[in-house]
Amino acid sequence: MLAQAVRAVRAFSEIASPPFRGVMLRSLGLTLVMLAAVWAVLTGVVTNLVNGWWPGVEGLVDVLTGVGLFVGLGFLVAPVTTMFAGLFLDDVAEAVERAHYPADPPGRAVPLWPAIASALRFTALVIAVNAVVLLLILLPGINVGLFFLANAWLLGREYFEQVAARHVGPDEVGRLRSRHGGRIFLAGLVVAAVLAVPIVNLVTPLFATAFMVHVFKEVAARDPRPADDGAVLI
Repeated sequence: MLAQAVRAVRAFSEIASPPFRGVMLRSLGLTLVMLAAVWAVLTGVVTNLVNGWWPGVEGLVDVLTGVGLFVGLGFLVAPVTTMFAGLFLDDVAEAVERAHYPADPPGRAVPLWPAIASALRFTALVIAVNAVVLLLILLPGINVGLFFLANAWLLGREYFEQVAARHVGPDEVGRLRSRHGGRIFLAGLVVAAVLAVPIVNLVTPLFATAFMVHVFKEVAARDPRPADDGAVLI
């Protein structure tokens, strides 16, 4: 765990660098625009539905709608930020690789449409997993443990795959993930801990990508077997 902590500190120290700031501002800006649009549309729909009801009922529905949207959209801030940040994670991974591993062959950027599909799939998984955990809110202690276990598995797996895919083919990504699952899960626990902190969780995609680059490089150094599809590891 000490090695994971050192990598985590290193990854956090890089968030203030220009490539990271640029991605953060773009992803947050797109997130706020999207959530504001959803708020406006849903508020308009509810207002039209209750138009003409008794004034007291209309006011109560408006208040409940506002509270519900605030809680619901607040829950979506981190996942939606993850979705938009996912479109720019190649920039972050490239910056980390260039700064810390200049002697290694550079990674290959994922093409635009596969990157969009991956970001949407990842976001849907994050929302689904955390929605299930949220439903267990009435089980104190259990829901906290499930939150960390579920997100450690999901985030470790997904961020490792995104970083590894820049260097090796799908078969080799799967082999590395299977062979080094424990190490990747522990890395996922660190990412889940960041995700659990409000406000700080907005930088989760940037931190997780930088962190997982270091994890992948260590895994690759320990297991320098060429990929089956001809891609060269590291």
